[in-house]
Amino acid sequence: MNTMNKLKSTAVLACLFTFSHNASANWIYVSNEKDDTVSVIDSETNEVIKTISVGERPRGVTLSHDFKYLFICASDSDTVQMMDIATDKIIHNLPSGEDPEQFALHPDNKHLYIANEDDAVATVVDIETRKVVAQIDVGVEPEGMAVSHHGKWAIVTSETTNMAHWIDTEKQEIFDNTLVDQRPRDAAFNADDTELWVSSEIGGTVSVIETETRTITNVINFEIKGVSAHRIQPVGIELTSDGKYAFIALGPSNHLAVVDRKTYKPIKYLLVGKRVWHTALSPDEDKLYTTNGVSGDVTVIDVATLKATKSVKVGRYPWGAAILPKEHIPN
Repeated sequence: MNTMNKLKSTAVLACLFTFSHNASANWIYVSNEKDDTVSVIDSETNEVIKTISVGERPRGVTLSHDFKYLFICASDSDTVQMMDIATDKIIHNLPSGEDPEQFALHPDNKHLYIANEDDAVATVVDIETRKVVAQIDVGVEPEGMAVSHHGKWAIVTSETTNMAHWIDTEKQEIFDNTLVDQRPRDAAFNADDTELWVSSEIGGTVSVIETETRTITNVINFEIKGVSAHRIQPVGIELTSDGKYAFIALGPSNHLAVVDRKTYKPIKYLLVGKRVWHTALSPDEDKLYTTNGVSGDVTVIDVATLKATKSVKVGRYPWGAAILPKEHIPN
């Protein structure tokens, strides 16, 4: 084989490898709070394939609904960064307000709702114009953010006020408040927006709220054999779309709770890494990934068997996670 043919053969093999790789694996983006980086994990090999430098103290991460951009709460840089997935380049620093920690993207793929912990406000940013369109006064130390699937409501949880604040996304104002347990951290709507789940870190509970009345219908408690109650601190919440499971990250207990959504009772506790913060569910909902801050790793959970199958080392203090589906991975 001559040199030219060898080069052509190598190029073809490279293209085939790229296509095969892209067609078979999701990418998990993980923010590393202490390293000012984002690690990217290949879901097929469960290995970090690249590490991207970002702003200071990255925490919340989410993908645009068209999967073209990754948004990163660079908390100590006081901005939300907008990264082009195709190039791994930060293309915009959005005006986020001070100390952005968590955020949620509206179904319109245009408006970001951002919790500003230091200012007791929620900032709404238009990502197309890159301008603030509203700032809404909320309780003290807002952190958790969620937007309903139908787009009518945004939720902010305030850690010190112990409330979930209900925002009308058309009027950009609060229309109701629900008092929950101490230090609410995360919030998640179920698939049909009939329930809102809110975790309370210090209270050690998860409140299930009926959205029609904004009242609590169930309070979930946790008990892990051999683990002190004060170490069971619920934070991140992930709900499966079939209504079967809720996965709750339980902080310094180093466990993930699996809750039966029909009975609202924990049915299993899975040992993961140290200081589990948040979770991300794969597009097919067959794998769950937990970010474990103190141990600096990500635990891979097999949803069918409810077993931890792998630990993937990332950067220091991994915090948030977002998953890019395999069909949207750039060539």
